[in-house]
Amino acid sequence: MTQNLTYLVATPHMIGNMFERSVILLLDHNAEGAMGLIVSLQTQMPISELLPNAKDCPDLAWLGGPVDPQVGWCLYERPTGKSGEAQLSDDLYVTSSLDVLQDVMKREGHFMLILGYAGWGPGQLEEETHLGSWLFLESGPELALHVPAAEKWDRAWEALGVNPASLVAGGAQA
Repeated sequence: MTQNLTYLVATPHMIGNMFERSVILLLDHNAEGAMGLIVSLQTQMPISELLPNAKDCPDLAWLGGPVDPQVGWCLYERPTGKSGEAQLSDDLYVTSSLDVLQDVMKREGHFMLILGYAGWGPGQLEEETHLGSWLFLESGPELALHVPAAEKWDRAWEALGVNPASLVAGGAQA
């Protein structure tokens, strides 16, 4: 399995909504549409307030997108061996299983509890990309799990090798 994952990086023209300065880990992209998790939008809500069994967890939850914000997703580093987890790369797994999440919270290693997801219908992401709203970035799991929220967008642009201020609205292609 390769280490690289596909991320969407919002261009500077994406302003005034939750996708401004966002970095999205793309989980699925095919003819039927696309689905991803915003990995750059941390909330101020402690996980301990969301889950009764997580009283000792000081971590904050993340907002993954506007679709189904009542559904939690967990990104994490080490497999649990339980059903309901999917391997995204050698060092990144995802689940929406509460059982797996509770196991992940007891183990060593980084994890993110993400509420909701970003979704696109057939052709919608391609159209938004053509209009210059997004750039694709191939990068490892470190961007999602190890870079502080406030630095993810800038780090993504560094990885792209593009100065975001140099983009012209209406057709960004790096």
